[in-house]
Amino acid sequence: METARGAEGTECGAAASTATDRTTRRAAADSGYAGFWRPWVDAGGKKEEETPNHAAEAMPDGPGMTAASGKLSQFRHPVRDPLLIKLKKVPLKQGRSLMDWIRLTKSGKDLTGLKGRLIEVTEEELKKHNKKDDCWICIRGFVYNVSPYMEYHPGGEDELMRAAGSDGTELFDQVHRWVNYESMLKECLVGRMAIKPAVLKDYREEEKKVLNGMLPKSQVTDTLAKEGPSYPSYDWFQTNSLVTIAIYTKQKDINLDSIIVDHQDDSFRAETIIKDCLYLIHIGLSHEVQEDFSVRVVESVGKIEIVLKKKENTSWDFLGHPLENHNSLIPRKDTGLYYRKCQLISKENVTHDTRLFCLMLPPSTHLQVPIGQHVYLKLPITGTEIVKPYTPVSGSLLSEFKEPVLPNNKYIYFLIKIYHTGLFTPELDRLQIGDFVSVSSPEGNFKISKFQELEDLFLLAAGTGFTPMVKILNYALTDIPSLRKVKLMFFNKTEDDIIWRSQLEKLAFKDKRLDVEFVLSAPISEWNGKQGHISPALLSEFLKINLDKSKVLVCICGPVPFTEQGVRLLQDLNFSKNEIHSFTA
Repeated sequence: METARGAEGTECGAAASTATDRTTRRAAADSGYAGFWRPWVDAGGKKEEETPNHAAEAMPDGPGMTAASGKLSQFRHPVRDPLLIKLKKVPLKQGRSLMDWIRLTKSGKDLTGLKGRLIEVTEEELKKHNKKDDCWICIRGFVYNVSPYMEYHPGGEDELMRAAGSDGTELFDQVHRWVNYESMLKECLVGRMAIKPAVLKDYREEEKKVLNGMLPKSQVTDTLAKEGPSYPSYDWFQTNSLVTIAIYTKQKDINLDSIIVDHQDDSFRAETIIKDCLYLIHIGLSHEVQEDFSVRVVESVGKIEIVLKKKENTSWDFLGHPLENHNSLIPRKDTGLYYRKCQLISKENVTHDTRLFCLMLPPSTHLQVPIGQHVYLKLPITGTEIVKPYTPVSGSLLSEFKEPVLPNNKYIYFLIKIYHTGLFTPELDRLQIGDFVSVSSPEGNFKISKFQELEDLFLLAAGTGFTPMVKILNYALTDIPSLRKVKLMFFNKTEDDIIWRSQLEKLAFKDKRLDVEFVLSAPISEWNGKQGHISPALLSEFLKINLDKSKVLVCICGPVPFTEQGVRLLQDLNFSKNEIHSFTA
């Protein structure tokens, strides 16, 4: 998700969210989950990263907004709905910044109290360590002594103490599921949680069932069996030169965006997104295959075929052996992020501080990021892996006017603002052509079904909050036959900050269904366009609908204060929750 740049260049596609689930999320925020693992704040409440120009330009008028200006967090997590999460900011002492923490972890000091030993931790032992000076927390089966980290935690000690002596995975996932805690806290690792003894099984028979695509019923949880999709399965067959793995999803809304495939050496991994779950095929192949492969989807029956090319034309006796979580159907919220290394192919200036990056997927990967969803970029910086969410864009708004040099399914584009005093984006900007960046699988909850029978589409974007709108614009103008009108209101500080201005103007000239309005908060005296911040006056004029009963969708993305204020104003203008979709950072 590139998120709306509360964090250093993190754009607003991240954690896309409708206003629909507001009540549920407010309850979560009020219970205190939102404060767990807060964004990084420096001494005296100052944050590591400067707010981008695009954030200042889009700050809404009115009370309560000034606190959001100034600096925004390097480690801000893309939350689902900005209206529901209480952003608790705790000033840190001098010398307690992110870089100070990294220096401490590299000092050689024993941060676990175990003198380098790793131990197995029982539930009973974990519960004993529940004080500020002796605080252990479990995250995804690993136990960390976070006592040394207390003074460095941007959300304050009290928020960490909510998980003291217990499993903090759920609290962590509420706000910062994407943060690379393994790297951040690796010197605080105490050990693994002890696994409770289980009844012995005959795994030989179970493996046979797994490898021909049949999952033992005991592995299907009651929740998924009752509430989730029909349980998928898989099978495989071969010719002299090919191996085909067929996945039967039992769903009809499956397309090429629904399947992610990675294989390296003998390891084969296929993730199929089925509603809110992920079906994983994870196999150590019995023979070698070539890097390139093909993926075919039969949408009418929900069948996916992955065709691998054998390195040797020999008959396989079996497909392979199961690896971790093979043949499992897992709620997406419970899955970790999987990364693959992508190569930087090109980098070009778009504005004075924004670049268009093009990354090439490995030949052994199939990944298409759905509209409105985001991925995470990961880079090692001073020995620590730093992760940022960004929303991929198209290579151009006017792709039909460009030479089709690069096939779309092998390249991912990102519009990223560079913060020269930041941590992540300067490192990204220093990469040379041919260098590698780790890219995660997609996340987000924007559904393309929102476009069905849509007649009026309104887009409100501030700064790099424009990024999720790029693919939405391309899709809307080419693939929604019912569409009558698309209107984009694009907020920036100055004319120099407007991303792809000429392309937007050409697209609007070419397609009369598109109207584009630019709003500047700090224009030069010669500017003849609209000025100011998001306001009732601007929106009431902009959001005029041709027919009272037309199907409408309003998408909004920008810095958190912009999005918060925008959603409130939309509600005041009587737009329903189902007619509003906010992409938030």
